[in-house]
Amino acid sequence: MSLISQMVGDDETLDPFLSMMNRCPVLSTPTDWKETKDAHVFLSDLPGLKKDEVKVEVDGRVLQISGDRHADDDDDDDKNKKMIKWHRVERCRGKFQRRFRLPENAKVEQVKAHMENGVLVVTVSKQELKKPNTKLVQIHGN
Repeated sequence: MSLISQMVGDDETLDPFLSMMNRCPVLSTPTDWKETKDAHVFLSDLPGLKKDEVKVEVDGRVLQISGDRHADDDDDDDKNKKMIKWHRVERCRGKFQRRFRLPENAKVEQVKAHMENGVLVVTVSKQELKKPNTKLVQIHGN
């Protein structure tokens, strides 16, 4: 099978963007990042996942969202599994991971996460940064 056939599939409808999206974990886990007055807020679309299938970690100043999308096993009967013929598979499966470097004003010790209706919301509180003191340096000489 040629590389292009592998990328776009072998059906008559060519949709290269959708095909690449299925093969790229970053595109299959879209995440928005907004900054409010009080916090940095991350919203990740994780349809079909439960909160125990997702992990949120902070390592230093890096926020990491990861998990595993399992394949659907609608029927545990091996005989019936052999009879299944998939016509199209567009939903991403497998492990995914997103990493975001948090800015200096993020309070990495104050991170909250909740999940509702397939959307993970991670809120990282902000702190006011002290402005560096400006020191006037005397110039000596003529």
